[in-house]
Amino acid sequence: MKPEHAPPAAPSLTYPPARREDRVDDLHGRRVADPYRWLEDADSDETTAWSAAQDDLYAAYRERLAAGADGWSSEALTARLQELLGAGFVGAPAWRGERRFFMRREGAQEHAVVMVAEPDPQSPGQERERVLIDPVALDPAGTTTLDAWQPSKEGDLVAYQVSSGGTEESVLHILDVATGELVDGPIDRARYSPVAWVPGGEHFFYVRRLPPEQLPEDERQYHRRVWLHRVGTDASEDVEVFGAGLDMTNYYGVSLTRDGRWLIISASAGTAPRTDVWIADLTAGGLDPRSPEALASPRLVDVAVGLDADTHAWVGRDGRLYLHTDLDAPRGRLAVADPSDPGVPHWRTLVPEDAVAVLEGVAFVDAGDAAGPEGTRPEQLLVSRRRHTVSEITVHDPHTGEQLEGPAGHVALPGMGSVSGLVTRPEGGRDVWFSYTDHTTVSTVHRLDAATGDLTVWAAPPGALADVPEVRVQQLEATSKDGTTVRAIVVARADALDADGRPLAESPTILYGYGGFQISLDPAYSTSTLAWVEAGGVYVVAQLRGGGEEGEEWHRGGRRGAKQNVFDDFHAIAEQLVADGWTTPQQLACWGGSNGGLLVGAALTQRPDLFAAVVCSAPLLDMVRYQLHGLGVSWTDEYGDADVPHELDWLLGYSPYHRVVEGTEYPATLFTVFDGDTRVDPLHARKLAAALQAATSGDPESRPVLVRRETGVGHGGRALSRTVALTVEQLQFVADRTGLTARGGAGDRGAA
Repeated sequence: MKPEHAPPAAPSLTYPPARREDRVDDLHGRRVADPYRWLEDADSDETTAWSAAQDDLYAAYRERLAAGADGWSSEALTARLQELLGAGFVGAPAWRGERRFFMRREGAQEHAVVMVAEPDPQSPGQERERVLIDPVALDPAGTTTLDAWQPSKEGDLVAYQVSSGGTEESVLHILDVATGELVDGPIDRARYSPVAWVPGGEHFFYVRRLPPEQLPEDERQYHRRVWLHRVGTDASEDVEVFGAGLDMTNYYGVSLTRDGRWLIISASAGTAPRTDVWIADLTAGGLDPRSPEALASPRLVDVAVGLDADTHAWVGRDGRLYLHTDLDAPRGRLAVADPSDPGVPHWRTLVPEDAVAVLEGVAFVDAGDAAGPEGTRPEQLLVSRRRHTVSEITVHDPHTGEQLEGPAGHVALPGMGSVSGLVTRPEGGRDVWFSYTDHTTVSTVHRLDAATGDLTVWAAPPGALADVPEVRVQQLEATSKDGTTVRAIVVARADALDADGRPLAESPTILYGYGGFQISLDPAYSTSTLAWVEAGGVYVVAQLRGGGEEGEEWHRGGRRGAKQNVFDDFHAIAEQLVADGWTTPQQLACWGGSNGGLLVGAALTQRPDLFAAVVCSAPLLDMVRYQLHGLGVSWTDEYGDADVPHELDWLLGYSPYHRVVEGTEYPATLFTVFDGDTRVDPLHARKLAAALQAATSGDPESRPVLVRRETGVGHGGRALSRTVALTVEQLQFVADRTGLTARGGAGDRGAA
């Protein structure tokens, strides 16, 4: 007989029925089954009903979790994540004359805001700060995100782009900085659009897609062009400057020197690791560079076109053309040329490729007190590199490229972390600003005085810094299937390790990875990492081929026909964690999103024995049809093209949806998807979830396959409260399935 006040029994977990079609496609002579094709149609009655049933199933799981005796309560974990986020955020400054622009988020703010600091007319010598752009003021519901912003060269105007509901469909507006009033816009179809202001603020170059009525429906996300816009006029009057006849998936970059003379345009087809670059002298033929004739018809000259290389170019204040390129240098080099004669044969290497470290960025500074005029030769060259993901800054002679000898040749950073950006004043000067973060340090802006070498904190986050657990960060090495050494960063509580840094006991562990698009997973402050480690878990970040951690060769070693290397690397790290006593397969979870969702989808279908739980967020999973949805066609250079027979074989070799085997005991899996996602369609998660639920021999009570669906958000930015809520549920799922109880020492503060 039940006690009088016993809690109600937790609901059982039963998978909703999903119709399995006998659909087999003949693709280049390969018979490819697709039993859940119908789930691609999000708006059909059948898919809507299936999704609602999955919502109910996940709600039942959450009810069971809340009824359990162990684990984090949602309230406790939410409070701890908010505490860890309480410092907020501050970004490096963008200087325009006497004004500086920067981003800041107070601890409890849903979105970061754009701030402007300027001389205070009421207090000579003092600054005043004010909010310039606040997404919540634009949309109190918090579903509008700020995608990009760019001040004019004089700092009088700001172009900014916002989108709603997670769609990332940016709309461009122009704001008067002094009054806060809108003076232009909205201009739609401006997704992923850089803005290059012409001196004087009357015109700017930007990127916009062609009108949808001019295009087939399946191409309306593409066909971008570079346009010239006159502020205050209708966008229909804009002049098309560049892009006609080139690849429809091209992304364009556009920049203009401070004096308005040199226009640089770049283009890359989709996400291919190749960038074409052109330059135009807007004074050619004696033209005024601000004249409509010069702006609308630039005479573009090839800088690097048709090369299998990624190149970024700019003209410095000294009038020289600088090129950050991986041409003949997979880890990057800095070259210099005359902008009037910019072709590759005329490039001279200024800073050569390092044997190990990857070139990240450079900055030229004047060592004197006053900013020099245009044409002034710089006095120092700062070079930022990443050595096995850890940042370093060195100091060089700007004319020879030679690193200065002794301590003068190095900038002593606060720790083994990540540097982002090397920011200088457009007009020159002795100061450089950059952001620094590591696993326990919130991103903070530092200022380097290049004349003295002094490094100081310029801007700390505005909120209170939370106490963080005492952790140790170390590097793990593993040998992948083909013999390649791969690395991972292991973060664990110091009191869980012996004097040599070895684990005292096996622990619930999260293995996180990405492995694609040359993206590097560098050291950074992470609230989810700290909360997990504080509670007694181990958090591991894998540095896989396909990423950018070791340069372009590392990237190419994990793309296209070599994509399986990425998964082999991931499995090797997981096996090494078990072999070294960090964890067991019963306590090991893997976690990834987007391309990282593909990674963990491959892991769960290729090595279901190795993981107890999987968090698969906004994933790519049907690699046969991925290019038909979202922005998929722009990723064929990374994965391969299913319309090419031998490339289809690459994709079929690892496509998670096509690797599901009936009767296999799959790990507990949580798919998190977002209805506003226009990059990776949620259909991928729906199809694999249905396939796994039908095929797995695992008990839904212990190894559930679940879908967490969220509306009003998409693939990218989101409100802080939504980020916290998602992280809470993901961490609770992993803790529940790996046995983390959030007890002991520092972990008590997160205990239920």
